[in-house]
Amino acid sequence: MIVAMPISKSKRRRYTPPPKPKPKPSPKWVPVLMLTLIGLGVVWLVLYYLSVINFGNLIGIGVGFGFIAGGFFTGVFWR
Repeated sequence: MIVAMPISKSKRRRYTPPPKPKPKPSPKWVPVLMLTLIGLGVVWLVLYYLSVINFGNLIGIGVGFGFIAGGFFTGVFWR
């Protein structure tokens, strides 16, 4: 006769937390805004280096990199 080994009470009552809810998907405008800002920054820098846009040295470069940085910052919220 084979007798099953009883399961200890401590293993039966072990707490398991509920599963974490999945984050909601981001709105459709987030990736559009991200790609638009990055594209604007690249176009701005290209036009600046081709001397189509005339600003001060640091202002022209700063505006282009500002657009690109804004695009990357927007990308943080994309799920």
